[in-house]
Amino acid sequence: MPIPRTVCLLIWALTAASAPASLRAAAAEPPASPPGWTLVWHDEFDGAALDRGKWTFELGNGFKAGTSYVAGWGNDELEFYTDRADNAFVKDGALHLKAIKEDYQGCRYTSARVVTRGLYAKTYGRFEFRAKLPLGQGVWPAIWLLPQDCAYGAWAASGEIDILEARGQEPTKVLGTLHYGSRWPKNTYSGATDVLPDHGAIDAFHVYALEWDAGEIRWYVDGALYSTKSFWWSSSKHDGAGNGVDPQGEADLNPWPAPFDKPFYILLNLAVGGRFLGNPDVRTPFPAEMVINYVRVYQRTGGAGDVHPRGAGALPGAK
Repeated sequence: MPIPRTVCLLIWALTAASAPASLRAAAAEPPASPPGWTLVWHDEFDGAALDRGKWTFELGNGFKAGTSYVAGWGNDELEFYTDRADNAFVKDGALHLKAIKEDYQGCRYTSARVVTRGLYAKTYGRFEFRAKLPLGQGVWPAIWLLPQDCAYGAWAASGEIDILEARGQEPTKVLGTLHYGSRWPKNTYSGATDVLPDHGAIDAFHVYALEWDAGEIRWYVDGALYSTKSFWWSSSKHDGAGNGVDPQGEADLNPWPAPFDKPFYILLNLAVGGRFLGNPDVRTPFPAEMVINYVRVYQRTGGAGDVHPRGAGALPGAK
């Protein structure tokens, strides 16, 4: 189903000429790699449409879990994700994800969620995004990674890496989080919040980056490091019904640095409502738009290097 993208020089030139200067400046030159990194995958969104050889859509208001359907994506979200041009389109050198207040398929809002699942996944590297995010109560933009194959079991035993999340009602803050542990409901997480300096806000363009090494993960905004994590764990044990259980000791854990030692794919989405931030109110402006100027993935020049030792933290079952 992936369709190769072909972009003729004329279309590119016309698009670039009409794009805002802030976007053209970021995309006019081939992206230069940061010192110590080599570019291995990227999308500058400089074509006329989303490159279906790189991205696919996830649709609906939830997912299948065994024989059950989990509505609201497990978070009580209100949106229905579509692949309509109303909700996702490429324009002026950027990908636009738009949440619209409308009745659709039993939901009160529509939006879009694009992923590289089945098309591109990476173990370790630097993941970099230039984006601006919408404001408003109950608006939830996210850039994140999920495992291509759940080698250690269902969520969150195989991990989740949240490169960026924001609550639209908190315009000066972004969050970076790891989800890990056992399968639900014995999962856990750790993360940090960054407050943008100089009264900056998420509705301006910023560069959000994650550097993922074996045994250490770091989060950056505009080149400034704000969080480093080197402690997590993974257990595949469950109760036979698929529910996670508490590990009784290190023997019940998967080898370090599991689960963050397998290929993960990229997700970009704009959610509406849910337990994480609450639902929109009468003041929330719609449509709400998340704009991504580029996505770039690098690997370390010369290889991933040695595994960092596990950092300080209390392992489950420790005496």
